Amino acid sequence: MERKKTNIEDIDRGIYDIKDEFTYKYKSDHGLSREVILEISKEKNEPQWMTDFRLKSLEIYNSMPVPAWGADLKDLDMDNIITYIRPNTEMKHSWDDVPDDIKNTFERLGLPQAERESLAGVGAQYDSEVVYHNIRKELVDAGIVFMDIESALMEHEDIVKEYFMKLVPPQDHKFAALHGAVWSGGSFVYVPEGVNVDIPLQSYFRLNAPGAGQFEHTLIIVEKGANLHFIEGCSAPQYKVNNLHAGCVELFVKEDATLRYSTIENWSRNMYNLNTKRALVDKNGTIEWVSGSFGSKVSMLYPMSILKGEGARSEFTGITFASTGQYLDTGTKVVHAAPNTTSTVNSKSISKNGGHAFYRGLLKVTKDAHGSKSTISCESLMLDNESKSDTLPVIELYNDDIDIGHEAKIGRISDEAIFYLMSRGIDEEEAKAMIVRGFVEPITKELPLEYAVELNNLINIELEGSIG
Repeated sequence: MERKKTNIEDIDRGIYDIKDEFTYKYKSDHGLSREVILEISKEKNEPQWMTDFRLKSLEIYNSMPVPAWGADLKDLDMDNIITYIRPNTEMKHSWDDVPDDIKNTFERLGLPQAERESLAGVGAQYDSEVVYHNIRKELVDAGIVFMDIESALMEHEDIVKEYFMKLVPPQDHKFAALHGAVWSGGSFVYVPEGVNVDIPLQSYFRLNAPGAGQFEHTLIIVEKGANLHFIEGCSAPQYKVNNLHAGCVELFVKEDATLRYSTIENWSRNMYNLNTKRALVDKNGTIEWVSGSFGSKVSMLYPMSILKGEGARSEFTGITFASTGQYLDTGTKVVHAAPNTTSTVNSKSISKNGGHAFYRGLLKVTKDAHGSKSTISCESLMLDNESKSDTLPVIELYNDDIDIGHEAKIGRISDEAIFYLMSRGIDEEEAKAMIVRGFVEPITKELPLEYAVELNNLINIELEGSIG
């Protein structure tokens, strides 16, 4: 039987690739300079300390080299990136007040419907600014703060100043410094002690402009004994010029608190996704990461958990799908910095049609972290002979009173399994899709229902007509 195979360079991503007309109220010049930074800060009417912070970050950015490891970034030219675009609207608290073109984009993406049915609060960012933000009254009455971070900078300046880029300082790496210089938009969440947020909050980041960057900052503080599930969604249409995403997420999980942070990143194939995410977890606190990486030309993304309090816990569950022209360098970092801390890593990657999936992980156990436990599982599935998959787990252990387990598997899709399913009347494409869906099932079951549906839809888009 002759096996058919089709390669599709730019797959039809449906609603995600619908472009709006590029309109704006204000945009910065291309490139990065002191003048651009001062204009951004002036546009935002920021306090002087933030302007100074941006300028210092720019100095750090200019002094640091582009990372020489990981993905090839030579085609990312900051001189051709627009770092700030203010949409032609102010922030609204009702969808009815959002301009039709922007509202229709989020309607297609299902955000207003998701808010009505299953979310306690929503922030929607379009290019460089949040255009819609809302939170249910009962959460406000419970003392929960959920707002765009620019508003938080004005209304809760002391808190923002205390935490902003303390966990991910500009000195961390070149693109953290870039973020510190040109950040714009993002969410601020504060959950008071003992408050349990039963329904998730969500922020959605949509980059519409060609040749632009998006640099949102998410800052979440979950106080002692509190509980929160936060969902992040990201997408952009396909362009023929490079776009850049260099956001930053800082999560502070206090004693006995729990935070689940779920992400579906569905950037387009012209996007460089150089995001930085980090959590600091106090005594008996828990951070749970659920991560899906699909789009982008290049990704370098490694959510990090720092377990600084005794009994702190982290879980990471991630799926990466790399196809034609994609180099997705993803993974996670865990630092056990206190006794009796525990971590679990469950990472899965899929590559097809020449895509390159690279798992890069770090597990570090300090000399004082006695009684710590960690279990790491990395599985990679290649759907053809053209694709690549690599696993680079780094494990640094500084005491021996610990329990560490690591397992890695890399393999091709099984011809025997395909033959068996076809012998039961299932066609070849559906048989492969069934195996892939089974492979990612541990991740989809961790997502809220509507995002599990989105994940399966993305898998179907990636598989359709392109494996064989």
